[in-house]
Amino acid sequence: MGKGGMSHGGGAEGKDGEEENMAAWLVSINTLKIQPFKLPPLGPHDVRVRMKAVGICGSDVHYLKTLRCADFIVKEPMVIGHECAGIIEEVGSEVKSLVPGDRVALEPGISCWRCNLCKEGRYNLCPEMKFFATPPVHGSLANQVVHPADLCFKLPDNVSLEEGAMCEPLSVGVHACRRSNIGPETNVLVMGAGPIGLVTMLAARAFGAPRIVVVDVDDHRLSVAKELGADEIIKVSTNIQDVAEEVEQIRKAMGAGVDVSFDCAGFNKTMSTALSATYAGGKVCLVGMGHSEMTVPLTPAAAREVDVIGIFRYKNTWPLCLEFLRSGKIDVKPLITHRFGFSQKEVEEAFETSARGGNAIKVMFNL
Repeated sequence: MGKGGMSHGGGAEGKDGEEENMAAWLVSINTLKIQPFKLPPLGPHDVRVRMKAVGICGSDVHYLKTLRCADFIVKEPMVIGHECAGIIEEVGSEVKSLVPGDRVALEPGISCWRCNLCKEGRYNLCPEMKFFATPPVHGSLANQVVHPADLCFKLPDNVSLEEGAMCEPLSVGVHACRRSNIGPETNVLVMGAGPIGLVTMLAARAFGAPRIVVVDVDDHRLSVAKELGADEIIKVSTNIQDVAEEVEQIRKAMGAGVDVSFDCAGFNKTMSTALSATYAGGKVCLVGMGHSEMTVPLTPAAAREVDVIGIFRYKNTWPLCLEFLRSGKIDVKPLITHRFGFSQKEVEEAFETSARGGNAIKVMFNL
């Protein structure tokens, strides 16, 4: 987990007959093993959390399949998982905000709080960030983890532990909406109806977007988007030649100008479509990271003063996510399509289910 920790041998019981902490380790390509995971000592501002709900993210699957995600490379065995919630087991001597038994959602990234970016409040961009399951930092698919108390957010009584774990993907959508200034006067286009496209759509609606059009290549994902509240859905092709025709379809479906487009896929074609479909003076927010390099019609978009915005993870989003969940403004429960326990067999099955896609949106572990 974010505070460190290491693997060690032995059975399921540690010394003094205590239950031994077990975790899902990524040991090589396509190989996950449940093995002991020794926790670091509890610092004065830390808490020990018993994990109860951990979701699988696309990045987790990437690491499993290739041992890398963008520029992050797994060079030695690593505990996987970062979308999580659990119950406080123990608190450090200086922790005043939490007590054992509290149910919490965990923000997975520990920034340095000393660099200029941290001091400016943009701690998500901290170069020293220690983030669950981003190598070489261990993740949270484990019985227990140690984490700073200030990154553990108490769940409202009517918000479940699974919903608490969903705050992590939801935070990406919330941060994207903040960066793009979504409000009651912004009509929104969402490219991609995967888990991040769907949470971005839900966040945009909670921020007040009056009209949302969702575009994807997959019928099932589009039907889910419609069920979750998209005003219009459009099935598109993967052929770059179809962009002009599809932009017309998008404009017709919106019935007004597209003020903000979220590209939640991040491919040549999706970004080209977003740039072309967005109204003069609007914004395109690149959320997905499909291609690291793209060839896109930037000049015509710039000539219409379309701003291109990037996002990286999130900052200060958990309180707002929890309030959206508490108030019912956002319901993430329909996104959780598959559930698994924490055994060797189920961990393997869960990752296979998530990687296969199909009708799986969010795959969740219940520990």
